[in-house]
Amino acid sequence: MSADYLPLEEAPTREEIDRAPGLVLLEFGTGWCGFCRAAAPRVASLLREHPQVRHVKVEDGPGRRLGRSFGVKMWPNLVFLKDGVVVQQVARPSHTELKEAFEALTGP
Repeated sequence: MSADYLPLEEAPTREEIDRAPGLVLLEFGTGWCGFCRAAAPRVASLLREHPQVRHVKVEDGPGRRLGRSFGVKMWPNLVFLKDGVVVQQVARPSHTELKEAFEALTGP
């Protein structure tokens, strides 16, 4: 596990996510996931461009109910929420898909 991902005992509950105000990027993955590590610089770059987006990284895996509640099957899985409502969700996104998801959340 990477220190960047919240372990199970520190992860927010689904109820907390559903009540979260503002713009949130909820990222599911693990520190050992090659796809997650490859996407990290692109995600970080877009987060710098959109400082109003709160980033929550949650370690995912078998038996992790938060990930299952969002239908997570592949990592990284990025859930874009506005005031607790899912705006867009992408798994293993290309740079273009990632940029489009940020734009859907924040506007052009």
